Amino acid sequence: MSQLGATVSREGIRFAAWSSSARRLWVSIFDETGNRETDRLELQPEGEGVHALFVAGLGAGTRYGFRGDGDYAPERGLWFDPEKLLVDPYAIEIDRPYAHHWRLSARRNEGADTASLMPKAVAKTLPKPLPILPPLFRPGGLVYEVPVRAFTMLHPDIPERQRGTIAALAHPAMIEYLQKLGVSAVELMPVTASIDERHLPPLGLSNAWGYNPVTFMALDPRLAPGGLAELRDTVAALRKAGIGIILDLVFNHTGESDRLGPTLSLRGLDNRAYYRQEPDGRLVNDTGTGNTVACDHPIVAELVLDTLRHFVRHAGVDGFRFDLAPILGRVDGVFDPAAPLLKAIADDPVLADRVLISEPWDIGPDGYQLGNFPPSFLEWNDKYRDDVRRFWRGDAGMVGALATRLAGSSDVFAKADQPLSRTVNFIAAHDGMTVADLVAYERKHNAANGEQNRDGHNENLSWNNGVEGETSDVAIAEARFDDRCALLATLFASRGTIMLTAGDEFGRTQKGNNNAYAQDNEITWLDWGGRDLALERHASALAAMRRAAPVLSSTDFLTGEPLAGSDFPDVAWLTETGAPLSEVDWHDPRRHRLVMLLGAGERDCRFAVIVNGDRRQSMFTLPEREGFRWVPAIEAQAGAADIARLVPGRTVIFMTERKAGQARAGKDL
Repeated sequence: MSQLGATVSREGIRFAAWSSSARRLWVSIFDETGNRETDRLELQPEGEGVHALFVAGLGAGTRYGFRGDGDYAPERGLWFDPEKLLVDPYAIEIDRPYAHHWRLSARRNEGADTASLMPKAVAKTLPKPLPILPPLFRPGGLVYEVPVRAFTMLHPDIPERQRGTIAALAHPAMIEYLQKLGVSAVELMPVTASIDERHLPPLGLSNAWGYNPVTFMALDPRLAPGGLAELRDTVAALRKAGIGIILDLVFNHTGESDRLGPTLSLRGLDNRAYYRQEPDGRLVNDTGTGNTVACDHPIVAELVLDTLRHFVRHAGVDGFRFDLAPILGRVDGVFDPAAPLLKAIADDPVLADRVLISEPWDIGPDGYQLGNFPPSFLEWNDKYRDDVRRFWRGDAGMVGALATRLAGSSDVFAKADQPLSRTVNFIAAHDGMTVADLVAYERKHNAANGEQNRDGHNENLSWNNGVEGETSDVAIAEARFDDRCALLATLFASRGTIMLTAGDEFGRTQKGNNNAYAQDNEITWLDWGGRDLALERHASALAAMRRAAPVLSSTDFLTGEPLAGSDFPDVAWLTETGAPLSEVDWHDPRRHRLVMLLGAGERDCRFAVIVNGDRRQSMFTLPEREGFRWVPAIEAQAGAADIARLVPGRTVIFMTERKAGQARAGKDL
């Protein structure tokens, strides 16, 4: 790790910060409460932008912050103000959460010293690095997206003092639940310290998601009151249970926001180096948050790499998901899959085998980069999300698109140098409507966010399954349940990595709010007492079925050619009669039915995914072969004839071949 930050030794602490533009830098030392400044010591230039000072007699637990002085000329991108206390970008712990206050944004000489408003970095002696073990997660597994606070705030089995924290994930009740759901890795939404956007406190709201970071390594004290040790212990507990942890990290922007935002850390040390600027000094806003981190600057790239190594070495995480990831690959504002930072992550000996997941879009020029990241990155696949929603909404002509998504999205990821699909399939994520709300709300309902319903996406590809007054409430509930089951079944039937957001498996609702970032309350807190247990059982059965059928999670692209040693193609696409889909069938706008017949695997058995997207029931017939019979892959779907099955409308059925005399597939799960 870089020698920037606070390095604790037996003799004292070396404080170091980087700035290419500051004339002077200081370290402010505070008492043990973090409220009284006891010393202000000037750092000395050491060359190449590093300013450092060794202070004898100080030890672990010392609270401190930096201050910078130089030109104050925002029109030139310079924001130096020695009255602004700055949190060390390399802080690994802070003594309190960030809280927004107008004085943090005051212009130089227009506001008082901000030390009383700011968290203090806490100097720490890092524990001995952990052995770097191979990640538990492998592509094709189930990623479970978790908002740490919302996940356990209402869970009755979690001790009240532990609710809403990282430690709660290690509670036996949580581990048992994750195992039952077949989770391969938990993806923690941001757990590093963040600050509320300035418009939220006046509305009585706060940021519930954490996508507004200030410092990249320090954990949020509200989520991890036990600091780094809490994360490390939780990772170890989940790893013992066979579950990995992936951290969702935000390197694309910080909570210092636009020119009206607060000065908290990077802005006060060297705004022009840490953030991308327009020629006239204005901040580039490729993120929609007011600023864009300059990931192509060597000092920023070093900070990003040091942060990733820190969480691998000292917490043992499996990997990372990168928010608005094209920012990491922008060089002089243009995305380049061979960008130095992306290449450095892939080549780093500590990081090379980690799970890397990109959100492959930002709002800058050419910001949509799905399929264009290096082979080491898996990618969130919004084409999958949208096409699956359109199919189950009943849009015309979606059979071909659904087949492509079920098969791993070769149209996006099949490239000469990339033989495996890198898709992360998802139907809903933290940002947008929940699975339950997709089938209950045609339009967003974001009034609670205080922006007159202007925020959030307007097109959600959602539908209101049943309008009250046209049919009974019972019929509406049943139709919505069927659609939720179908959406989940489609996800678990899809080849490649799949992602499920916590609570979607039991019908969590946000009452139609598709941008609930500001709702740290019952809108986002998972209602464990009111969950739909029937839907939850369905999801658990799907997870067990997927684990028992590796052909579903494979990341190999399907070719339609026979597998080695088999007479059957790796995939055949059939109509409900068992005949191959013709060119006419593929383009029939009225077709909402198909069968994905996957070729024989290790046990020489084929696997069928039967999709009836029509509201009418239909008879489906599968091709037979001597010595084998078709049986349901999920016991709950048993009850009809093995070959010809009457499939209800809006349903996905799974069938597997068994040699004559073998037990039913469901019995094996």
